[in-house]
Formats: sequence, structure tokens, C-alpha cells
Amino acid sequence: MTAEPTSRETGPATVRSHVLVPIGFADGFSATARIVSFDGLVDGREHVAIGLGDRAETSSAGARAHPPDLAPTVVRLHSECLTGDVFGSGRCDCGAQLRESVERLSATGGYLLYLRQEGRGIGLYPKLDAYVLQDSGLDTYDANVALGFRADERDYTVAAQMLGALGVTRIALLSNNPDKVRQLRALGVTVTSRVPTGVHLSRTNAAYLRTKARRGAHALDLPVAMQEVGSGSG
Repeated sequence: MTAEPTSRETGPATVRSHVLVPIGFADGFSATARIVSFDGLVDGREHVAIGLGDRAETSSAGARAHPPDLAPTVVRLHSECLTGDVFGSGRCDCGAQLRESVERLSATGGYLLYLRQEGRGIGLYPKLDAYVLQDSGLDTYDANVALGFRADERDYTVAAQMLGALGVTRIALLSNNPDKVRQLRALGVTVTSRVPTGVHLSRTNAAYLRTKARRGAHALDLPVAMQEVGSGSG
């Protein structure tokens, strides 16, 4: 079960500030990013948009100074994963997807929305509790449910608000997750296409990826041999 877009009256969000930040990864890849903060986000959390490529280039007038595009803007919604993004955890593919997305958006131009939704929206401590349950045999979705949450608690209303504040109405979504497309369209965002990310398969995240494909309908081109892999950890 996944979250439905919130029905609360949200109102528009506005750009709070934006600043250029040079960023880099352990493998040597680097880029210039424009990090944008917002006021008026419905959940009150500190989500940010990261403008890359030509979207890092803007005048002092603000983050919306980029002229409207004829083509859709490439956008990645990336849910925060402290264990994967920062510490390189092998239990998931989050850090690898973040690295890939930054490089691809730097080449095409676009936004990475970094959303504070650790553990598919349940939070960091509950996610670690879920890992304990996964080590006992539950898969990543059932572990969330066993803790009293939905399998996926993420609501992308804030993402739609952020895109509105940036003046982005038509997007090509960089994602393997059909639920992101469904929620954004329900929130009034025109998603013209879903652009798949790579499959970052390893020995330690194989069961996790299989579970996302089997139970979350993620579009992952996994080897046939993975049909024999269990779905416990991740």
C-alpha cells in the first residue's frame, strides 16, 4: 500500500533562498549545484531542490529566472537515505541512484528534489528497526507494516509544491517507480515520460531490488536468475 496525495489545503510554496554549491563524490565526479530552499511546504520539513547543468545557472533575480523550456524539465525525486547516500550502505541502491542522477542531470540540465523521507517516509530510527525485522526474514515492505506503517508512507505533495515554486509544470521523471508518476499526475504535474535509472545490483542488495520489482512494481530489468533470490533484506 502506498500513500495517497494529501487532501489538505496546501497553497503555493515560494523560493526561500538559493545558493551555488560545488559538490563531489568519492569516485572523483564533481558538479556545480544550485541548492534551493522553500517556504510554505505542507509538511514543514526542510526539503531542497538541487539545480544541475543549466538549472544551476540563474540570475540574481531568483531560482525561477531560467526561461521556460519547450521540452519537459528532467526531474529526479530522491528520498533521503542517510545509510545509503552518506555511508554507502550496501543494503539498498540509494547512494548509487543519487550519484547516477547527479551526473545525468548535470549533462541534461534539471532538478533533483531531495526529499526528507527516510525509510520510505517512516523515519531513520524506524527504518533501522525495520532492518532488524528484515534480518529475521521479513522483506522491506512487510517490515514497515509490522512496525505499524504502510509499506510506503511517501506523499509527493511537497514535490509538486517545489516544482510549482520553480515554475516547472512539465517534467520527464527520472525514476523506476510508477507510484511517483501516479502521485505527481494526481497533484497536477504533467509527467510526459518516465526515464529509467540504471540497475545498481550487488550481492548485498539483490533481495531488496527483487522485492521492489515484485511488490512495488518498480521497472527494474533484473537477471532471470534473481527469481530464485529471497526477498528479505533491504
